[in-house]
Amino acid sequence: MSSLRQKWVTAPLLNWIKKVLPPISDTEREAMEAGEVWWDAELLSGKPDWDQLLKMGQPELTEEEQAFIDGPVEELCKMVDDWKVSYEDHDISPEIWDFLKKHRFFGIIIPEEFGGLGFSPTAHAQIVTKISTRSTSVGVTVMVPNSLGPGELLMAHGTDEQKRHYLPRLADGRDIPCFGLTSPEAGSDAAAMVDNGVVCYETYKGEKTLGMRVNWHKRYITLGPVSTVLGLAFKLYDPDHILGDEEELGITVALVPTDTEGVTIGQRHLPAMQAFMNGPNWGKDVFIPMDWIIGGQENIGHGWHMLMSALAAGRGISLPSLSTGGAKLAARTTGAYAYVREQFGISIGKFEGVQRRLAEIAGIAYVLDSAHKTTTRALDQGRKPAVISAIMKAHATFGLRQSINDAMDIHAGKAIIDGPSNYLGNVYRAVPVAITVEGANILTRSLMIFGQGAIRCHPYLLQEMEAATNPDHDAGVKELDALLPKHFMFQLKTFARAVFHGWTGGLFASSPKGVGDAAKYYRQMNRYSAVLTLVTEISLLSLGGELKRKEMISARLGDVLSDLYLMSCALKRFNDDGSPDSDRPLLEFAMRSGFHNIEVSLIEVFHNFPIRFIGQLMQFLTMPWGHSIRDASDRQAKACADLIMVPSETRERLTEGVFLGNPGDGIDIVEQAFELSHATADIREKMKKGGVRALSVKSVEEALSKGLINEEEATEMKLTAEAVDKAIQVDHFDSLGGQKTTG
Repeated sequence: MSSLRQKWVTAPLLNWIKKVLPPISDTEREAMEAGEVWWDAELLSGKPDWDQLLKMGQPELTEEEQAFIDGPVEELCKMVDDWKVSYEDHDISPEIWDFLKKHRFFGIIIPEEFGGLGFSPTAHAQIVTKISTRSTSVGVTVMVPNSLGPGELLMAHGTDEQKRHYLPRLADGRDIPCFGLTSPEAGSDAAAMVDNGVVCYETYKGEKTLGMRVNWHKRYITLGPVSTVLGLAFKLYDPDHILGDEEELGITVALVPTDTEGVTIGQRHLPAMQAFMNGPNWGKDVFIPMDWIIGGQENIGHGWHMLMSALAAGRGISLPSLSTGGAKLAARTTGAYAYVREQFGISIGKFEGVQRRLAEIAGIAYVLDSAHKTTTRALDQGRKPAVISAIMKAHATFGLRQSINDAMDIHAGKAIIDGPSNYLGNVYRAVPVAITVEGANILTRSLMIFGQGAIRCHPYLLQEMEAATNPDHDAGVKELDALLPKHFMFQLKTFARAVFHGWTGGLFASSPKGVGDAAKYYRQMNRYSAVLTLVTEISLLSLGGELKRKEMISARLGDVLSDLYLMSCALKRFNDDGSPDSDRPLLEFAMRSGFHNIEVSLIEVFHNFPIRFIGQLMQFLTMPWGHSIRDASDRQAKACADLIMVPSETRERLTEGVFLGNPGDGIDIVEQAFELSHATADIREKMKKGGVRALSVKSVEEALSKGLINEEEATEMKLTAEAVDKAIQVDHFDSLGGQKTTG
């Protein structure tokens, strides 16, 4: 019976699969094989196992890690003057560089045995987050050596000799690393890389040595202008067959001291006027001995896999940490400023238009911080979730952009006039850099998240694709034949679950125990997990390889997967925190907004599906009532806005890790005005009821003369008026680059 099925059913199906499934290039295959799947696979299973997520625990710091954040990190933030770094010097001072080296900031991830700090991903993330709230440029300078770069690659793939030599030097700053991947011709397309090396013998240090003659041009290389050791990616060729029969050996990664003959380090770029070092470099006929390849000669051709493995973890830490810090900074400062800044006699934070923006800022900070903590917890446990790291990089930087844009709008002139008092302007300018690097967001969103996620997370699809590409046709038929019954049952269950939950609005979906009234959100999460899984199945079956080229469809489905992940993290965070009632508005706003975004994305998929009747069928099966969940209400928005305009444990929890500035800094001035304004709120109300709407020293004297307030209250209100006046002032200069004053 099985042989007949294989002959008449499975074999023809195998031939059909070969035609319709998306082709996978070698570069894509290596990217998909790097890292692993985790909660993303649960979300694309149609029935997530919530216990797996909720029981993984909270991220924790060791005493040593906490002491480092409270000590050297705090001290670093105090010594950094971001205005001086970014606008006066356009550089990080020697004193800061020395401090970073002395305290081994460049060795956060390097094990203690090699002279590093040996900290966890959570500690690494929190360090970068806090520094980034003080200075983006200093944050990036610390971030890069601990992200994609020689240190991480050496730890994972280096030889013992390479580790012993380089890791201690990287940890204490004797060597400053950079990594050269991007070239002008290729950009994000590593397969199009023209940087190349040729296997050859040369005389090196007086001896005939096997190595490579390499030529390259790299640009946008962070820390490049000050680096002493360059991690270099290039394509290696062996035209003389010195190593074997193959001529094209693939992408290879080597470590090259920048003082090597033939290496040219170019002058710096100025990325959005940020002060961190970034620039091009070139190599002309540079001889590189074989033992400079990371991991030695046996790692020839494995460079792309090595890089993707590093990104699978690092991309989930570095830029998400910077983005989370920026979002928290926006929430902290904008809530305070909106409260103290008055128009028409009331705080601008009481205007409903402003409240909606404040709610968005608070909601983004809550979601990003939740996802940041959940992701680093997974990394602490040794996971390397490649798709989730891509989600975090793209959507954390997208979230940062929205929150900073909203914060700029609320601050208005306060945020667009540059000077030492402006704590948002430089973050605003840095956002496009974060969105562009480590995989441009447009490509990450439209090609990677769903393109890789759908294949990697599916329980059978990747195995079926491997069966279809098996050079042994008969073996491929047998492999596929074993998978088909399992896949069919998976499809049947997914279909039943998605249609049932779609038509019943998720009312009967399951939820984990012990989550209280948050159960309604878990039910909807299960509903949309089932819907996404079914839509993925139908899309792959109907479009096959064409789906890969329908980037707008792929991007929207990737957005659904991303929103499900971010919302999962918000639910986990709320549960981890003990489900505090005071935080409930943040969770409600995040979940409502997320469900609304998911429904918009799905309906856009249905309406734009290339095969129109299939799009209509998918909507009929899964969302017959159209939009069933409204966006966050005005009431919910107002509650979220109030949370960041009032001193509370929730506000402190939401903005934990933000450096609040040195005395006299812009953030410190706004914080002082915020605290004084709340302390004198009752006195202010007396003044308003008596007809004194303005807040100034003169108006306080008027209120005193009218008997609205007493002498003691007048003294307190004058201090408040002076603090608020100082908080709303901006910097001005006697000439461009001249003396700064505030007014």
